[in-house]
Amino acid sequence: MKVYKLETVQHINASIEECWDFFSSPKNLQLITPNDMSFEIQDFDGKRMYPGQVITYTLKPLLGIKINWMTIITVSQQNEYFVDEQRFGPYALWHHKHYFEPTANGTKMTDVVHYALPFGHLGRLANTIMVKNKLKSIFEYRYKKIEETFNSK
Repeated sequence: MKVYKLETVQHINASIEECWDFFSSPKNLQLITPNDMSFEIQDFDGKRMYPGQVITYTLKPLLGIKINWMTIITVSQQNEYFVDEQRFGPYALWHHKHYFEPTANGTKMTDVVHYALPFGHLGRLANTIMVKNKLKSIFEYRYKKIEETFNSK
């Protein structure tokens, strides 16, 4: 299985506490997900993020095909980091780490995603043709929405 890595860094003009408050709420996922993906939370307990929390949602990531996705928060350290992993969805592996570090004028947020696709060589081809670029565009959209939310004040 070929594992790919996507890493992004963003500086946010807000305190660690403000960032954690925003990113630890699954409700805010929809705000930073492109509208054309039709992201919709199906089930979560309404609580702030904690290890073991399950979030299920539907979305249309490619070609308008609706998929179900189940994420579990595997680890979480308040104001420092959390990890979400796909338990059910389109990837053979999805492991997404979110780090928050204080800076002189706000917070440095780093996302590291390790992912793999099913179907061997066909999955590798799909990554080359569309998945890699789609993920980059999702994270670019997210970057812009976070800029609008925190850095345009």
